[in-house]
Amino acid sequence: MSCSSCSTNKDGVPKGCKSNGNCATGTCGSGNKLAVFDWLSNMTLPTGEAPFNIFEVRFKNGRKHFYKNPENLTISMGDVVAVEGSSGHDVGVVSLAGELVRVQMKKKKITVDSEEVKKIYRKASQKDIDVWQEARGREPETQRKGREIISRLGLKMKLSDVEYQGDATKATFYYTADDRVDFRQLIRDLASAFSIRVEMRQVGMRQEAARLGGVGSCGRELCCSTWLTDFRKVNTAAARYQQLSLNPLKLAGQCGKLKCCLNYELDTYLDALQSFPKQDKVLKTEKGDAVFVKMDIFKKLLWYTYKEESFKWYKLSLDQVQEIIELNKNNELALPLEEYELEIAEETPIDFENVVGQDSLTRFDTPKKGRNNRRRPKKPVNKKTENQASIPKTTKKPQAKQVKKVEGEPKPEKKRVDNRKPRPKNNPRNRKPKPEGGTTEKPTQGQQKKPRNPRRRNNNQRKKNNSDTKNNPNNEN
Repeated sequence: MSCSSCSTNKDGVPKGCKSNGNCATGTCGSGNKLAVFDWLSNMTLPTGEAPFNIFEVRFKNGRKHFYKNPENLTISMGDVVAVEGSSGHDVGVVSLAGELVRVQMKKKKITVDSEEVKKIYRKASQKDIDVWQEARGREPETQRKGREIISRLGLKMKLSDVEYQGDATKATFYYTADDRVDFRQLIRDLASAFSIRVEMRQVGMRQEAARLGGVGSCGRELCCSTWLTDFRKVNTAAARYQQLSLNPLKLAGQCGKLKCCLNYELDTYLDALQSFPKQDKVLKTEKGDAVFVKMDIFKKLLWYTYKEESFKWYKLSLDQVQEIIELNKNNELALPLEEYELEIAEETPIDFENVVGQDSLTRFDTPKKGRNNRRRPKKPVNKKTENQASIPKTTKKPQAKQVKKVEGEPKPEKKRVDNRKPRPKNNPRNRKPKPEGGTTEKPTQGQQKKPRNPRRRNNNQRKKNNSDTKNNPNNEN
């Protein structure tokens, strides 16, 4: 099944053809599109029975045909052969041989005597291979110029691929179009531009995706380009049965049609839905009629809601719904859905335990705590600034307690609060010189007079006044 470049050396180390997943020579069955594993290759034929003389030959992008070997050439899988074409010859690679070819022909409903089975001329010579590879190298440029000609003619068609015949005398142009296209003038322009015979072949959207290949939303290669050969019709009913949202962006593949994989699990869903009641069935309860909302097929859960209170959904099991339906058939009303919902026991999800001591995978999801950016308080420059900062600027006066008034009682006298600041004792302005006679008599209350507020004097006048008092001790204010 593998070519010589993929085999191992004497030490058992694989050589590898360095083709990044595909065979470099195109002979490995696992590296080609629509490859088939020959599971009958190890079986021996009964005595006296000749091997099957028809081979399967593969061409560009998985195109395969069956060819018979009338000259009984020794051909094996991976050989490059020259086969009969529509005019001239074509070159391809033998992809299948033996009794499995008979099985494939029966699957595709092709008989041995059919006109579709053509002849194998010979094994390809080196000259045939050189001409074939040169023709394959001209395909990208031919496709680019062909698209320019189509846009100049204004035809509503899309040229998807170009395939040259092995002898480089004919080219097949594959295109897709929604409506019928008159490409008679296009064939003349292409034949004159490339000096070849032109064949136009229309393909569908699915066939185009199968020829070009690609990667689907599942992360794997497209089924149509790897193993799927028959394209069955896919309806939106398949999505409805599987309870999928009818979103064309999610249900459509790269071809623009519905995904072929919608049909894979459809039979399983249809078998599971046989035990479920119809969605238009109305449940009659003591509180009112309940209608269907949604269901979970594999967990066998259904959600219902009352017609009058549609904002609240009630989860019921399949057995409970069938029980309510049986009661309704006997003209009996079931209990309210709230009581049925309480009977459902919620299973706790099984979580994996960390027995190896590994770190949590979500340890980087939680944001890191912010660093402490508090600045240290600066040291005070002097004591004055420190005392001024500690004293608040404004102080609220204490509020007096409110006393309820009683009729007939005199009003309480308000206590006056003296908010005046006391003068310091060592104020030089209030000092009086002591007389020589020692103690003096205190003046009576009527003789006391309020001292006048002295005028503000500058520093020079204060010094002069102090010197006079020292020289004249008898001077009294």
